[in-house]
Parts: sequence; C-alpha cells; structure tokens
Amino acid sequence: MKIIIQYLVSIIIFFPIILFFIAYVLSRKRKKSKAKSFGVASDVTTIVLFFSVPLSISSLWEKNYNVFVFVIAIVIAIIFTYIDWRTKKEIEVLRLLKKTWRLYFILLTIAFLIIWIVGLIQSIIEYAFS
Repeated sequence: MKIIIQYLVSIIIFFPIILFFIAYVLSRKRKKSKAKSFGVASDVTTIVLFFSVPLSISSLWEKNYNVFVFVIAIVIAIIFTYIDWRTKKEIEVLRLLKKTWRLYFILLTIAFLIIWIVGLIQSIIEYAFS
C-alpha cells in the first residue's frame, strides 16, 4: 500500500495536470460553476507546482532551485502587498492572498511547461546526435 501511495504522489508531482483535472471534475460534480471549479483546481494544483517545478529542474539538469522558487514567491507577495497598500489604505488579506496565489499558478504553470518542452527538445537532440 505504501508503494502505491508513493507512485501516486510521484505521478501527481511530475504531472500536476492530472491533479488539476481531478480537482476540476470533482468541483464540477459539486455543482459549482466552471469559473469557480477552475479556480479551485488551480488553487489545489499550485501547491503541487511549488514542488514540481524545482523537482523537474533538478531531475533534468541536476541543479537545485528550490530556494530560488520560494524566494521569487515571497518577492511577488511583497510586491503585491506594497501595490495594494499604495492603492488602498486598507489591505484585504484574503483578496491579496487569492491574487498572489493565482499569479503563482500562472507563473509556475508556464515555468513547468517551458521546463518540460526544453527537456523534451534536449532529450531528442541528445538521442539524435548520440
């Protein structure tokens, strides 16, 4: 049973789109709108993407960028907080967290796709010229 759970977690970490679709379908089954279901699925997937992106980088190029990803996330949160504080005198914490979390989803998804495309191209080139 432990091995099955390890394989499931590994699959979800390396293919977070599977988790996204599962969360989206489950949310739609609970009678939520498409937009809210997409939001729930992206929120759930963002957690996995925080681990998936650095892990993908380290498995492809043997470099560790865990700290770099988390530092960028903190800097983005600081920038968003500063912008909110300058435009509105009272910061709505939940709205701020939601905005930053959704931006993390977008940035990490783009990073994940770029990493996998570059890794795929790199593997094809290595295979073709070896």
